[in-house]
Amino acid sequence: MKRVITYGTFDLLHWGHIRLLKRAKEQGDYLIVALSADEFNEIKGKKAYHPYEERRMMLEAIRYVDLVIPECTWGQKRSDIIKYQADVFLMGDDWVNKFDELSDICEVVYLPRTEGISTSKIKNDLEINK
Repeated sequence: MKRVITYGTFDLLHWGHIRLLKRAKEQGDYLIVALSADEFNEIKGKKAYHPYEERRMMLEAIRYVDLVIPECTWGQKRSDIIKYQADVFLMGDDWVNKFDELSDICEVVYLPRTEGISTSKIKNDLEINK
């Protein structure tokens, strides 16, 4: 079985997220999503609209996702890959070259983001329409 792992906040779930998860699942047989914990988002200076448990529940309902785990630190990626026996580490292409050091333990793949949609765009659009 080929295992894929990806990371993200997945706030304000949208069709770009679904498309990314679908393409991630196509890279293997089993998709693990490491979901940013609320405390980790604070460290990153991010504020998710939905709390972790609600974002986790939504991700678990998506047919492409096999397992959701919490992401609590920047440095846990290597240990997660080993612990969950991931064959592929996958991120959006806005992270190109940022995780290449993981290529010694798995394949590193950067997929293009979906044009025209992002959580930031949704938040900006909502702010404009107030």
